[in-house]
Amino acid sequence: MLVLAVLLLCAATSATASTKAAAAAAAAGPRLNNNQLYKFSYTTELLLDKAWGSKEGSAGYRISSNVNVNLVWRDPSNKDDQLIQLAISNVRIEPVTERSEKNNILHGATTESILGKTKLEALTKPFLVHLKNGKIKAFYSYWSEPATIKNLKRGISSLLQFQIHTGKVVENDVSGRCTVQYQAAQGQVTRTKILETCKTSETGFTTHSTVLGVNRKSSSVTVFKLEDGFIRSAEAEETHFLGVNAHRPTAAKILSRQSLVLLGKEAGPLEVAGKDVAGVVKSVDGKLAAVGVVPEKLKTQCKGCPSLFEHWQAVQKQLEPASLSKATAPRSFLGFIQSIRKASKDEILKVLKSASKTTLPQVVDAVTSSQTPASLDAMLEFLNFTDAKGSVLQERFLYACGFASHPNERMLQALLNIAKGKISSTEIKESVVIIMGALVHKLCLKGSCDIPTVVQVKKMILEGPESTQVESEVQMYLLALKNSLLPDAIPILTKFAESEVGSYSTIALTALERYDVNLITPEVKQTVNRIYHQNRRIYEKNVRAAAADVILSSNPSYIEVKNLLLSIGNLPHEMNKYMLSKIQDILRFQMPASKIIQRALEDMISHNYDRFAKVGSSSAFSGFMAQSPDVTSTYSLDILYSGSGILRRSNMNIYGASQGSMLHGLQVAIEAQGLESLIAATPDEGEEDLESFAGMSALLFDVQLRPVTFFKGYSDLMSKMFSMTGEPMNVVKGLILLTDHSEVVQLQSGLKANAEFQGGLAIDISGGMEISLWYRESKTSVNNRGALVVTGNVTVDMDFLRAGVEVSFDTEASLDFITTVQFSEYPFLVCMQMDKATFPVSDYFSRYESLPSGKSIMSRKAKKQLVSGSEFPLHQENSNMCKRVFESSW
Repeated sequence: MLVLAVLLLCAATSATASTKAAAAAAAAGPRLNNNQLYKFSYTTELLLDKAWGSKEGSAGYRISSNVNVNLVWRDPSNKDDQLIQLAISNVRIEPVTERSEKNNILHGATTESILGKTKLEALTKPFLVHLKNGKIKAFYSYWSEPATIKNLKRGISSLLQFQIHTGKVVENDVSGRCTVQYQAAQGQVTRTKILETCKTSETGFTTHSTVLGVNRKSSSVTVFKLEDGFIRSAEAEETHFLGVNAHRPTAAKILSRQSLVLLGKEAGPLEVAGKDVAGVVKSVDGKLAAVGVVPEKLKTQCKGCPSLFEHWQAVQKQLEPASLSKATAPRSFLGFIQSIRKASKDEILKVLKSASKTTLPQVVDAVTSSQTPASLDAMLEFLNFTDAKGSVLQERFLYACGFASHPNERMLQALLNIAKGKISSTEIKESVVIIMGALVHKLCLKGSCDIPTVVQVKKMILEGPESTQVESEVQMYLLALKNSLLPDAIPILTKFAESEVGSYSTIALTALERYDVNLITPEVKQTVNRIYHQNRRIYEKNVRAAAADVILSSNPSYIEVKNLLLSIGNLPHEMNKYMLSKIQDILRFQMPASKIIQRALEDMISHNYDRFAKVGSSSAFSGFMAQSPDVTSTYSLDILYSGSGILRRSNMNIYGASQGSMLHGLQVAIEAQGLESLIAATPDEGEEDLESFAGMSALLFDVQLRPVTFFKGYSDLMSKMFSMTGEPMNVVKGLILLTDHSEVVQLQSGLKANAEFQGGLAIDISGGMEISLWYRESKTSVNNRGALVVTGNVTVDMDFLRAGVEVSFDTEASLDFITTVQFSEYPFLVCMQMDKATFPVSDYFSRYESLPSGKSIMSRKAKKQLVSGSEFPLHQENSNMCKRVFESSW
């Protein structure tokens, strides 16, 4: 028995030892045989097209060659530590798809005539790859070689790197530092590169808003088939889809393929003797150097391209004010920005100084939107903030900064320096501070909340409201905090929400409404409820309405909703109607608070005829402007009147939602107060001593702008009354860079695709207010005019051959909101109209290829359609009222 036990123990020990030996001998990656030459055919293809393909075929090309591979050296102690030589020969370049002679840019060309003799010689020079355990440790080539040639060689080398067992690893290759998933099977390995994880040296930028942004979906799969421990074939396919979130047809596709197929094997050169890789490389060719696996940046020069000044001369007619409602304006604006981004400060200043008085504001928009160090320096030198005559240009510069797609610390520092310096215009000083708040928000979203300039500006605007007693300055700091959305500002805004000054309360409450619901603490809710229910003092109606908006948008509790419902019937007449309409709108539009409201309405004390039959003209209504798989656009109109029938507050909002994100595209609010004396009416409770005032405030693409005052004070009111022309007052006008996305897509083949997506908007928002004492009628109007262009360019430029596609769309639209009130009787007649005119939408697709010689081909297709105009539906009560208003007008 003892003998049997000993024998079993010995057998087990022997088995364990043999298993370990086998494991030690197992290959980690591909292994080459000594003294053997592997002859491969290699092909890489590039196809650029619309995301869903086109009848015209893809832009792009195919590069084919033969590749000889052999082992130069192997570490005697580790068979997986190998130095491999690759030599490319018989290079051919041809179109990626079949073309007619007319559309074949390469027709009649030889490889040498396309590449040039120097590049072709460089490409066919042998190079070395140090492969250890299936991973590329070093890539040896010549520093003097063009970057495009070295990158193509890196692309071929990437097909030598793989492991033969299943698992997930992080690897370095021409794509960058990427997480890679391997799946091994009998004689086959599948490598899936998770491209979203790849880190490269070339970083781009993108718009902070997802709704206005660009989405990219990528995949990269390589299938290796093995024979005798090395590659029999390697087939790789890499795909990138890039598209505008808000308009799915504006999307492009990059498709890259690689194929490495073994043609045969023959006797090869003998293995080189040497102790280490460095010594062996030196003995092979002393000029070879470890140039790195990471691809090099390509420096391309545009031959024959116009200078910035020449570009400006070509587009200046399209940037005249009269052309801003046409799609040619934003299209020219986007092209001009691209030229400015390549220009020097002096070149930019030359254009600024030569522009006419009418086009100069549009040039300021373009230069500021370019967001380069040279463009910012040029603007700071060109503008003189001590000169009040330049206020229009100064404000255009500030607004363009506020809408900046990727602002940096330097831009914020520039505005901080302006704020600390002498500014001749009070309005400009206010705009500087308000826009700084918007930049703080965008920089914090990028993770730059703790950089020195942001910290300095945060301190300034957080301490600002308490640092002054001047009403306009307090409002300025509160508006800056509203833009910044800093969590630290919530206690300050909560305090000012209870202010005795109505404008402070309104700004603070509308700012709180913009915060994430999770940041609205019980203390904030208590304060807002105190304001609405007037527990400590009497508030103006528009302040209480703003408080109600905060309550209803911040996950209200059952008790909060019930108390709100119980207040209806005890409010001023028009406030009763407004709150009733607000509740009904939430229920009808199924907003987040609708479920808790429905629950509270089950109580008959809260929900009864007396409470829900209040009459009046104030209203709140929400609806859909557009619904598509790409984006959902909604609008809301809230109107609150005084008991005498004069407008107290009008609030129009437009939102866009896409990819799970929300964008506050537009808010235009008109407020009026203290006008009851005009018609000998009695002011509502808490509004007896209000100064006559009417003004307009705009929030555009999540950026609050400086409010505009129509009149302030009785004397100003009377002078405006007698000089009123009915012409609207401009609130914001100009060109805005909405979408701004730039990235380099590094392909595994060694090629690089540059993707540039931009969206430009030419906008004109104006508003007006007319009061006729003779006809006892008032009319407010908000007019929105705009032209939008979005373009996407994907280009692969190898300096010897350029291919690319452009996808784009444009539209021209108008939206008018008019409110007419006849207060000759009570209840007074109110008619609200929200109209959009018929507008065109055009989609374009272009495909282009060119050679340095100037030879080029381009094809362009367009699809155009008209979208019918319409009047957006409001509640039935408004329709009935409009009929009566129009009948009385006749």
